[in-house]
Amino acid sequence: MKYGLIAGNGRFPFLVLEGAREQGIDMVVAAIKEETAPEIERHAARVEWIGVGQLGRLIRFFKRERVTHAIMAGQVKHRQIFRVNALPDLRMVKMLARLPTKNTDSLIGAVADELAIEGITLVESTTLLESFLAREGVLTRRKPGKEERADFDYGLEVAREIARLDLGQTLCVKDRAIIAVEAMEGTDAVIARAGEITGSRPFVVVKVAKPGQDMRFDVPVIGVPTIEAMRHAGATGIHITANKTLLFDKEQLVELADKAGIWVMSGQ
Repeated sequence: MKYGLIAGNGRFPFLVLEGAREQGIDMVVAAIKEETAPEIERHAARVEWIGVGQLGRLIRFFKRERVTHAIMAGQVKHRQIFRVNALPDLRMVKMLARLPTKNTDSLIGAVADELAIEGITLVESTTLLESFLAREGVLTRRKPGKEERADFDYGLEVAREIARLDLGQTLCVKDRAIIAVEAMEGTDAVIARAGEITGSRPFVVVKVAKPGQDMRFDVPVIGVPTIEAMRHAGATGIHITANKTLLFDKEQLVELADKAGIWVMSGQ
């Protein structure tokens, strides 16, 4: 068994490589030119830089390296598929032509199918990071108040439906009203937008896993930047999905949240 990593942006790919090293697993990396940090070169013995539309090149690299199992880690911003430098190769063109829709699930699911055709199994992105998954409960000193609970209870209903439609996984709520919904911009950006709408007055963030979340890709993640974005925007707390959300830098995240008076709660 040999692992290959498909690396996007952020710290996620680096943590996967760290987890692999701790378990004595050697990984080669297919790094997305438009997204992956150049430092990835210092963390893996073999790195191939590919464009976001170069599916054929990705597969050829993995086949050449005898990869049998692949992990996707790190975000590839959805807007990349609309950019000129993301022009697809022939393998990607043929794949895209078969898709009735081009949302996250259909796109990445189709990539997984293409890998499978070549004998490469896409496995859960948390395979080497089980300890990073959020367990159920309140993680911070402060717990949500009665009004905040009413807001996230309402927000959870709406967020699950939006996630089911594969529109986004995050929304912001104030006084049982949805003030901002994530589309392609990402969690931190939607939190910032909510702060602009409310004038930085208190609101609650809800981030959910999709119903039937495919843990091979698009797994919810929060980290210190999420708490920083909340602090700047005026958000007072965030509710995430237990056992299906990755927490990066958990100790620092909780410490920052505690200092800012922000609660972090993981539940169903």
